[in-house]
Amino acid sequence: MQKFWIKVLIFFLIYSIGFSQAIKWEEKANKMVNEQIAIRGVTDPEVLAVLQKTPRHRFVPDKVSKYAYNDHPLPIGEGQTISQPYIVAFMTEMLDTDSNHKVLEIGTGSGYQAAVLSPLVNHVYTIEIVKSLANSADSTIKKLGYKNITVRWGDGYKGWPKEAPFDRIIGTAAPPEIPLALIEQLKPGGKMVLPVGTRWQEIVVVTKNASGEISKKNVLPVRFVPMVRQK
Repeated sequence: MQKFWIKVLIFFLIYSIGFSQAIKWEEKANKMVNEQIAIRGVTDPEVLAVLQKTPRHRFVPDKVSKYAYNDHPLPIGEGQTISQPYIVAFMTEMLDTDSNHKVLEIGTGSGYQAAVLSPLVNHVYTIEIVKSLANSADSTIKKLGYKNITVRWGDGYKGWPKEAPFDRIIGTAAPPEIPLALIEQLKPGGKMVLPVGTRWQEIVVVTKNASGEISKKNVLPVRFVPMVRQK
C-alpha cells in the first residue's frame, strides 16, 4: 500500500511540474505577443492568436529554449536560425492568408513558421535544403500533432513543381534575387513574401494579378541567413 501512495505522489509531482511549465510558456507567449508584436503594429487577430498558442520553445534546441520568447532570433544548428518573433508575425500578416490557401514555404528551418501558418491555411508545403533540419522539423511537427504540414528535403530555389501552383509563398531565407521558379509557381491572384538581397536585405511583397503580371513592394529592412541552393 505504501508503494502505491508513493507512485501516486510521484505522478502528482510530475503532473504538477508539467502543468506549471505549460502555464509558464503560455504566459511568456502572451507577453511576447503583447510587448513585442502587437505594440509594433501587427493587428490581425488571427495571427496574434496563433502566435499565443504556438509553443515556440519546442522549435529550438534545449540549450536555448529559455530564450524562445525573447525579442531576437536564435540559433537552431547548421548555421541557421529561427527568426525574431516579430518578423514571423509581420511576414505572416503580410501574407494575408485564408483557410482555403495552399502555401509554399522556402526554408523550413525549425518548423516554427510552418506551425504558425498551419491553423490559418488549408495546407503548408515546406522545403528545407539542410537534411538534418528537415528531419528534425518534420519530427517536431508530427510530435505536436500538426496534420496539414508536409516537409520535404530539397532545393527551395526550384520550388515544388509537383504541388504548384500556390496561393501563397513565403521565404524564410534570403536569395540575392527572387527565383524565377517561385514566380512561375505563384497562382494568379497570389502573393509571395520573402527577404531578398545579400549585404542589404528587404522583405519584398510580390503579387501576381489575374493576367499573370507581377508587382513588387519593399516593405521592411531585415537580416536573414542566405538562401542556399544545391551544388
